[in-house]
Amino acid sequence: MNKTRQSEYFNKVKMDHQSELVEDYVEEIAALFTQNKEVRSTDLAQRFGVSAAAVSKMVRRLNEQGLVTSLPYRGIFLTEAGQELAEKVAYRHQVVLKTLRKLGVPEAIAQADTEGIEHHCSEETVQAMCAFLEKTSEQ
Repeated sequence: MNKTRQSEYFNKVKMDHQSELVEDYVEEIAALFTQNKEVRSTDLAQRFGVSAAAVSKMVRRLNEQGLVTSLPYRGIFLTEAGQELAEKVAYRHQVVLKTLRKLGVPEAIAQADTEGIEHHCSEETVQAMCAFLEKTSEQ
């Protein structure tokens, strides 16, 4: 592999890592809202095992990116853009998880690995996984 190509791959992974936490938070906010009909910072802190200050910092970042709105004492809500991202991430999550299961990866490992892999899959890879799943379900 030439050095330019290797550098491009490394930069893609670096960018994926930067968006990973944003995607995790948006995905979790959507899940908590579905479950509880409201999302509080304390819920997120508990789910992620982080401090309230860390959640506050991330919610501020999500707000700046137009993915959430939050009001003091009122909770955290996804914007339309946040909801779209949450749906995209949830879909990618399910495709990766189903693919790992289909490959025979044990459930606990498939669940854990999906949390990392889902953030690094291009649309082309997700589509290839979908095609694999369709092909193997026909057999």
